[in-house]
Amino acid sequence: MLTTHGPARPTHPLPIRIMHWVGAVSVLCMMLSGWAIYNASPSLPFMFPRWITLGGWLAGGIAWHISVMWVLFVDGSAYLLYGFCSGHFRRDIRPRGPRAVIRDMWGALTGKLGHSLRHYNAVQRLLYTGVIVTICVAVATGLSIWKPVQLGWLTDLFGGYPIARLIHLAAMICIALFLIVHLTLVAIFPRTLVAMVANVAVEPEGTAR
Repeated sequence: MLTTHGPARPTHPLPIRIMHWVGAVSVLCMMLSGWAIYNASPSLPFMFPRWITLGGWLAGGIAWHISVMWVLFVDGSAYLLYGFCSGHFRRDIRPRGPRAVIRDMWGALTGKLGHSLRHYNAVQRLLYTGVIVTICVAVATGLSIWKPVQLGWLTDLFGGYPIARLIHLAAMICIALFLIVHLTLVAIFPRTLVAMVANVAVEPEGTAR
């Protein structure tokens, strides 16, 4: 008897791959231009080297920051809409309980945690949910310090301009830490990068290579 198999389900649908790369470039540009803005009026006892900033100084940094902000806003809104409507958040990203997080964290630290494309463990789910929320906070606080008069209600919601600026900086630091962890995992499992570029089939759960 002949059996007909349909096309393999991709690890990441094309819309996810496009929005991922647009978002990744946007976040990177926002960080580098934000560092240029920060250097003009540092709130902590350090400054970023000028060669890793975008825009050169305050005016250039602001121009880059505001321009890329709209790209990130549109891309992020499209991702949130797609994530909720397609079931991507419910199926792949929704966090699991603390016990599952502790179990998978211990498995990762002891080298016993497998990795299958399209199947996110409890730690990954927590990190991805956290970075999505953090980016939303970064955008909201960014708007509140960009237009503190026109969006005074938003600035007040964060406790005023100085506090909103500190929250914005803290969100940037959290995003940077996430990127370090994310890129480390990509280096350990390079096929995850291939799956975000090409139409790679989803792997059975429990696959570890």
